[in-house]
Amino acid sequence: NDFKNLKKTNAAIEKAELKNLDRKERAHRLIRKGAMLEKYFECEHLSPDETEELLKMYANYININKPNKFKKK
Repeated sequence: NDFKNLKKTNAAIEKAELKNLDRKERAHRLIRKGAMLEKYFECEHLSPDETEELLKMYANYININKPNKFKKK
């Protein structure tokens, strides 16, 4: 019985660690993408709302003209 509980506890810990790793990977990805956005669009001086406004202006054009290799599958 103790062995079963230990197994369940270990499984829960592994699941929590995996979730934490996913969160860290996502945070890292978002930070990298944000840095690229600021670099290539020269928008570090814009607020988040202004950045969104800028992106909305070009989103349709970019999505229509995006090469297939960059499209969602």
